[in-house]
Amino acid sequence: MSVLHNRTSQQELKERLMSETERRETISFYQYFVIENPQEFRDFLYKSLESLKVFGRIYVAKEGINAQISVPESNFEKFKCFLYSIPQLNDLRLNIAIDDDGKSFWVLKIKVRDKIVADGIEDPSFSMENKGQYLKADDMNRMVHEDNTIVVDMRNHYEYEVGHFKNALEVPSDTFRDQLPMAVDMLKGKEEKNIVMYCTGGIRCEKASAYMLHHGFKNVFHLEGGIINYAKQIREENTESEFIGKNFVFDNRLGERITDDVISRCHQCGKTCDTHTNCKNDGCHLLFIQCPECAEKYDGCCSIECKETLQMPMERRIQIRKGVNKGQNIFNKSLARLRPRLDEINNIHSQIND
Repeated sequence: MSVLHNRTSQQELKERLMSETERRETISFYQYFVIENPQEFRDFLYKSLESLKVFGRIYVAKEGINAQISVPESNFEKFKCFLYSIPQLNDLRLNIAIDDDGKSFWVLKIKVRDKIVADGIEDPSFSMENKGQYLKADDMNRMVHEDNTIVVDMRNHYEYEVGHFKNALEVPSDTFRDQLPMAVDMLKGKEEKNIVMYCTGGIRCEKASAYMLHHGFKNVFHLEGGIINYAKQIREENTESEFIGKNFVFDNRLGERITDDVISRCHQCGKTCDTHTNCKNDGCHLLFIQCPECAEKYDGCCSIECKETLQMPMERRIQIRKGVNKGQNIFNKSLARLRPRLDEINNIHSQIND
């Protein structure tokens, strides 16, 4: 019987990855479809993908699958054939990373979840069968300039901060489950407008488009394959990008550059910068933006306190962080940063009401 979970230490797995000489492709994909037995489907996936040396993070739920993975180049076609052999995934669009060294993941983790993207929706009448219309890159570029269109960013604030479509509205929240009702509330009275939604790889904006239609909006669209697929299309077609800056991604890279524009600032000194990092103090692990100078000054930490903690003996550091629940520790949750953002939020509402 095959082992259906990894049993090797994380450190050893990282070392194995770094010693690999073959290039890996980093790929993301998702599909909404009914899975009657998610655990059985999960185990089936694990056996097949583990044999192909696939690394990454995959979520399986009754509503479908959501995956961010890497696969050795020599196994790519085998991986594709396996995936397409599953009827519901045949000819599924694969988002291949554009700014990547293939070192994003070092282990395969497949987990069964209640939802493939947490949405907080409890209305039993909600259905993903009625969703918005797909937009390709050229359609997106055209629609963002139309007066009757409102472009809505369905990502978290830290993603929007480093890159977004020009004039896109931010729904200022830390979680997708909060954003859905907020988007409906922010766009009340605009039910006849063209509502164009986008996200990183398409999974959130596709669900958001169905949610908006469920709440009475008439003309709802979403960017097919999200920003990842948009970037690929504009490069292939050599067209100008209406997205500016960097696309935040949820792997070890923490970002793919789409244009040379740097639209955010270091959270410590205010210098122009769009490099996300996690605080090196494992008891904190805060996600924030840090320039090279501050990285050196604070030794990769978010504060003097964390830098001092990092210099303590390991036993003392473990003792300090014992019982600490970091949760979703993101810089913008700091109360010290909430007030400067009020003007941004008020500006969003004024744009909608114009």
